[in-house]
Amino acid sequence: MPESEGVGSMATSEVPAANPAAIHTLGALRRAGYRAQGVKNELRENLLRKIAARKTLFPGIVGFDQTVIPALTNAILARHSVILLGLRGQAKSRLVRSLVSLLDDALPIVAGCEIHDDPFSPICRRCQELIASRGDDTPVVWIAPEDRYVEKLATPDTTIADILGDVDPIRAARGGHDLSSELTIHYGLLPRAHRGIFALNELPDLAGRIQVGLFNILEEGDVQIKGYPIRMPLDVAMIFTANPEDYTARGKIVTPLKDRIGSEIRTHYPATVEQGSAITQQEAWTSRGGSVLVPRFLREVVEGIAFAARRDKKIDQRSGVSQRLPIAVLELALSAAEQRALKGNEGTVVPRVADVYAALPAITGKLELEYEGELYGVDRLARDLIRASLAEVFTTYLGARDFSSVIQHFASGGSIKLDTSAPASELLPCLSTVPGLLSHVGVLGARPGDSPPLLVSAAEFVLDGLYAQKKIGRSEQHGFVAPEVPHETEVELDHMERIRQLKRQLN
Repeated sequence: MPESEGVGSMATSEVPAANPAAIHTLGALRRAGYRAQGVKNELRENLLRKIAARKTLFPGIVGFDQTVIPALTNAILARHSVILLGLRGQAKSRLVRSLVSLLDDALPIVAGCEIHDDPFSPICRRCQELIASRGDDTPVVWIAPEDRYVEKLATPDTTIADILGDVDPIRAARGGHDLSSELTIHYGLLPRAHRGIFALNELPDLAGRIQVGLFNILEEGDVQIKGYPIRMPLDVAMIFTANPEDYTARGKIVTPLKDRIGSEIRTHYPATVEQGSAITQQEAWTSRGGSVLVPRFLREVVEGIAFAARRDKKIDQRSGVSQRLPIAVLELALSAAEQRALKGNEGTVVPRVADVYAALPAITGKLELEYEGELYGVDRLARDLIRASLAEVFTTYLGARDFSSVIQHFASGGSIKLDTSAPASELLPCLSTVPGLLSHVGVLGARPGDSPPLLVSAAEFVLDGLYAQKKIGRSEQHGFVAPEVPHETEVELDHMERIRQLKRQLN
């Protein structure tokens, strides 16, 4: 329906007969005092009830409380159609699907109707004829909110028939109808979302001629099925998603369609590591059937990888760095720790920094690189991101502490190699030989009486943090060694100089 109009004054939840299961006919529905309202009014009224009751408006959405959610709330209260603009992994789809929670618990429709027709105001020919012939005995059924949500991923091969509908010769033959009859229409996804929510993901990928077909829906609230001189005043709340670059690029979006969308809302990545870590903890699969402990500092290291990637100029920031990256890294790190715990008969699965390095496949597959990044190498870049994250988290927890005894141990020729597959019970005596090392793990939440896996995880973090800050060295062959040993960082800087020389030669 047009955004400027409204119908009805009673939501489904306000029907005097509190039990919809007891209402099976149009007559019973009429006697109950039910009056339909538009879906945008329904979303608005239910949202207002949530606000008045101080309930969480969109459960499971983290980091949007001061930005996206207030804008979306205003748009719903204004009965606008909405487009969410954001990069991949910014919870656009989750936010759109959460709108289902604002629909009524049950909605009456004419039984057997493909487009969920209102029993009091049917728009399809089949329901009109059924009500004309049966009157108050017309059967009515109730549908759940999930049945009123239709989602479509826009692709270049999407047709008008997919979205709006077309003639169905088979239906005409089976029913003995003339092809000019409305009873032969096969409804597309949009009419099937009548009295509900229609979500279209990646709107710019929809062909221009299909975008034009959406004009009437947004402005006049009706759809004209191909080949039929009819108008169907649909009642639909339309929500779109898109990538900002595609949405603003010339030729990607039909300007009149853009003009008809009521509110344009920008999404974003988590603003802080704490918010990102909360999202990752919520979404990652960490319930592995046994005792699993992921230390807070390690969660922050995992999350910091994404933040470091979003700052790196070698990564294409127009494509973005999805929030799925830290989620996948944490899951792979846990899998590596799970294997080690099983082989070493450890009671608790506790991941280490080495397990984060083992999760490189979750990083390299999610980065879109600039030309310089391609030359640099995605594996090397992924290791840089882990090291940058380690340095930041180490500074947060241990930046003010004195590590002179630990550094002096390696400077005087000491070394220690940590086998990533060795159980904690074997590594803890080795780590204890480094003077003062275990005295620092208390800041990380580990105590002398704690389990060896937690103590080893914390101690390894300290060593990797010192390496990330270039205070000790490390090599694949000898583990953590003296600080004067060439660092991988220095080697990589030399490699970058060779890249710059090559670029100058090419130019």
